[in-house]
Amino acid sequence: MSQPEQSSGAGGPHDVVVAIDVGGTAMKTALVDRDGVAVHSQRYATNAQRGGDAVVATILEVAESLAEKGRADGYRVRAVGVAVPGIVDETAGVAVWAANVDFRDVPLRRLVSERLGLPAVLGHDVRAGGVAEARLGAGRGYGHVLVVPIGTGIAAAHVVHGKAFAGAHGAAGEIGHIIVRPGGHGCGCGAHGCLEAEASAAAIGRAYSARIGRPATALDLVGRLAEGDPIATEVWTEAIDVLADGLRTGLTLFDPEVIVIGGGLAEAGDALIRPLREALAGKLTFQYMPAMVRAELGDEAGCLGAGLLALAALEDQS
Repeated sequence: MSQPEQSSGAGGPHDVVVAIDVGGTAMKTALVDRDGVAVHSQRYATNAQRGGDAVVATILEVAESLAEKGRADGYRVRAVGVAVPGIVDETAGVAVWAANVDFRDVPLRRLVSERLGLPAVLGHDVRAGGVAEARLGAGRGYGHVLVVPIGTGIAAAHVVHGKAFAGAHGAAGEIGHIIVRPGGHGCGCGAHGCLEAEASAAAIGRAYSARIGRPATALDLVGRLAEGDPIATEVWTEAIDVLADGLRTGLTLFDPEVIVIGGGLAEAGDALIRPLREALAGKLTFQYMPAMVRAELGDEAGCLGAGLLALAALEDQS
């Protein structure tokens, strides 16, 4: 098993669940109490290059280790929640497909439950993170929340009164594959002009790099905005317009009270939120303009969300 990258913890005699958010690079893990507070957390390298079977073995080892840690600290460990990327059949508890961790039809819920002898729940990483942001983070106080992480890709979670909807096939929320610029840049999904291909953090970085003739990231671009760099300003303005088109479709479909912007691009703060809010408002006709805020939980959202899923499963059983 990989060694933890960082650790923090505190003890106490009450119920907790094991929470694991599996990313392509790192696994964020925690023991989460009934208030949604991480009372102990660790990070592990996913080492996805070893293949899907090895990643599954690490998940099981990490889950078992966390449960043992919880019991040693005096907690009663009640359940396990795991959030994974890709296509997830949450009802069956199967990780159907995930390219970045080499999953295909992995019955992860059953494997975890059998290994630990505890109830387990499997969720999608973006939807789990969306639930956490809606209940514990920037979406607190709103009943209808659309959480949109913008990073290497773009996805969304539609959370209504604390519950995210997965769709008939576990593929709901793929807002990044709304076609906003027909005939535009090629997307990994096989289409052209998808929101993700045109205005993700990765796409913005590529566009800026191409225009300045050297490698750069989206956040490099943001750093140049304050200096009045005309190329940075031009690329950013184009990206904001594209993002606003994608969000217009999202809010037309879901009618949220608030849009929570997360992911790496949210690190731009007001340089993103303010112009994006204005651009979106300018594109609306009959739609209600929602509030727009920056996510609060950062990369801990998926892990906390996995914990909330496990806690919800316990409540359903009671």
